[in-house]
Order: sequence, then C-alpha cells, then structure tokens
Amino acid sequence: ADDGQALSLGSDSWKNRRDLHRKLGYLAQGFALYADLTVDENIQFFAQMYGVPAWKDRRNELLDLVDLKEFRARLAGRLSGGMKQKLALACTLIHQPEVLLLDEPTTGVDPVTRREFWRLLAELVARGLSLLVATPYLDEAERCTRVLLMHEGSILADAPPAEIPALMPGVIVEVEARPRNTAAGLLRGLPAVADLSVFGTRLHVHLLSDADPIGLIRGALENHEIDLLSLGIISPGLEDTFLYLTRSSPLSDPKEAI
Repeated sequence: ADDGQALSLGSDSWKNRRDLHRKLGYLAQGFALYADLTVDENIQFFAQMYGVPAWKDRRNELLDLVDLKEFRARLAGRLSGGMKQKLALACTLIHQPEVLLLDEPTTGVDPVTRREFWRLLAELVARGLSLLVATPYLDEAERCTRVLLMHEGSILADAPPAEIPALMPGVIVEVEARPRNTAAGLLRGLPAVADLSVFGTRLHVHLLSDADPIGLIRGALENHEIDLLSLGIISPGLEDTFLYLTRSSPLSDPKEAI
C-alpha cells in the first residue's frame, strides 16, 4: 500500500501477515482449487500447507458439514458449481480460522444451492465463526448483523440492516398498473416524485413529501388510459434505500440514475 493502514483482528495486516494467515480464511468468487485433484486430495493439500495436526479427523468433520462425504473420491473438476463452492468452503475452514472472508460466494449458483450455502454459513456463525461477506444480493445482506452499503468506493451506510431504511426520507408507494412503462413515465413526471424503481411487475414510487401520496398517484393515473391493479404505501426495503442512497450520492452520475 502507498498510504494508510489496514487492521485485521487488531493487527497490522501487512506487518503481521504471517500470523494472520492462521487466523483468516478466504473464499474466492471463482473456483480456485485444483480440478485434477479429488475432493479428499484438495482438502489434504490445504491441511498440510497450513500444518494442521490430525487433519484427517478435521477433513471428515468438514465433509459431513458440507455434505460431500460420498463424493470424496471425485475429481474437483467434475463437481457441480454448488458442490465446488462447498469444497472450497471446506478447504478454507480446514485450519479453523477466526474470521472467514467470502467474495460473492453465491454468484452464479442455483437458488436451492444458494439457500443451502447460507444455511451452512448460519451454522458456522452459530459455532462462533465471524463472517465478512461481499455480496451484490441485498436479500443476503439482510441476513447479516451489520451492513455496509458501498458505492464507487465510498461507504453510504454502516448499520444493522433493520436500521438502514430509516436513512430514506419520505414514503414508498407500491403501484401495479398496466401498461407498466406508460404508468412509470407518467409518475416520473410528477414534481413530488423523487425516484421510481421497477420491482418485477410493480413500481416503487418514492415521494419525499406529499400530504396524500395515494390520492396523488391515483389521480395522475386515472386521468389517462391506465389500468390500476393495486396501490399502497409500503415500508422501504434495503434495496429501496440502497437505490436512494446511490442516486442521491454526489458521486452518482445524474444521467445514469434516470
């Protein structure tokens, strides 16, 4: 580093890097193990590299944890995407780190595997392991005890996930209307509307201030050929708040936010 200081577990990350190697685990986003080694051999390699005593017992424990015991003789390159991530997790945990760093661990995996992987992570937390997770999925961030929302390298929020929506002023009105794009265009043009985002078939309309947001939106749509299916005020979610914070950030490009 050219400047500044990074601390891990209270220690300088560079000066004490060798000691920190024993205390930290890292799970990369991409598969970074040896495809031509078996499941057993990959775990053995990391165990011996870290000098783990009685590593065979530890390996069996981890294979049970990640549900790969029956695949221990299979080449890593022949595993499915989700199984590769489970194997990588086992290799990362072989030396029993205090903190586990995960870089977008569920990107590209199917929904069932994604849910199972987070079940494993929850079990690790229950056993006392601390996790630092980078994720683009805000529903995953909601599972954490503390969330840092970042944009262009700057921290926009740092709080428990339940507290972050309080950073968003005004109200969110959820609208389902047809045709959706026409309704969105009309609502974006209202002076009271600060922002509008598409969530599936629905629109989340952010109004900073208005005495009657429901009446305002209903009136705007009823004056045109819009079929209004549902309309109501909702509590802002983590994704609503993140979009608001990024678009109101001085680092944001106004053209990109439109």
